[in-house]
Amino acid sequence: MFNSLKKKLSSFKNSFGDILDKQAEEASEDIQQAGSKSVTKEEKKETPSVAVGIGQKAKALLLNREFIISEKKLEEPLWDLEVALLESDVALEVAEEVVGYVKSELVGTNYKIGGNKNDIVEQALRKALINVLNVETLDFDDYIEQANKPVNIAFVGVNGTGKTTTISKIAKRLKDRGYSVVLAAGDTFRAGAIDQLQRHADNLGLKMIKHQEGGDPAAVIYDSVEYAKARKIDVVLADTAGRMHTNINLMDQLKKICRVSPPDLVIFVDEAIAGNDAVERAQLFNQTVPISGSILTKSDADSKGGAAISIAHTTGKPILFFGVG
Repeated sequence: MFNSLKKKLSSFKNSFGDILDKQAEEASEDIQQAGSKSVTKEEKKETPSVAVGIGQKAKALLLNREFIISEKKLEEPLWDLEVALLESDVALEVAEEVVGYVKSELVGTNYKIGGNKNDIVEQALRKALINVLNVETLDFDDYIEQANKPVNIAFVGVNGTGKTTTISKIAKRLKDRGYSVVLAAGDTFRAGAIDQLQRHADNLGLKMIKHQEGGDPAAVIYDSVEYAKARKIDVVLADTAGRMHTNINLMDQLKKICRVSPPDLVIFVDEAIAGNDAVERAQLFNQTVPISGSILTKSDADSKGGAAISIAHTTGKPILFFGVG
């Protein structure tokens, strides 16, 4: 995962390095032509972003062997960077923010001729990515340890993204750490969903609460929470039916589920390979039932990684786990 994005960012770094080399060569020629002339006058910048006075440029060249990185020189590599981000499934809004931050970090700064060109661009890219990933933090294991029991966790998302399988993986993780777990078969809509979760429960040696197929999922999850309270079980993992984010009735049903048995955590599950579709879905689910974090499945099949960055930025919530296999 992220291999494609890493390659594209590396390509931008090389392209930017070539620009610096060319500008450094031009600056060196300017120094030679200037000879021993001293700078007696320094002009003010015309704008805060790029227009730097000739006097200031000359002073930087002659006294410090530095030149000022200009916006015009970076137009092409910055455009290439934005395209690279979009090709890696980074959402347009996020790509524009990254490029804007990199631009603000680089344009107008002094670069010493012969300096480490890789450092300057790596730092700008690192700061830009940290900026867009400045989201709420949630350590899943710490939360489970410290929260009042039982912890009610609802898993939401569209059809076929791996919610039920993800629940079984989380259940095993919790069981291996010594927690007691009960599964709630809240997907009463999809044929075979209850049987699928039951097989996972049997394999893990866990109790599963279920009603009839087609029953009220809110009632199933409510009964599961009450069962956990009565038997001092630590965690309830609630499956829900996959639903398209555009289906108003099913999204209203999800609101009802969360109203009847308010979950401590709502985890959005989608595929890493879904790209910008997953980003849009995460945003709309977050608007319906505010999510606590996301899990991206099939991450081993995604070489781009842009969806993870975009979902975290768009929802303001962390990626809790990457699913593989």
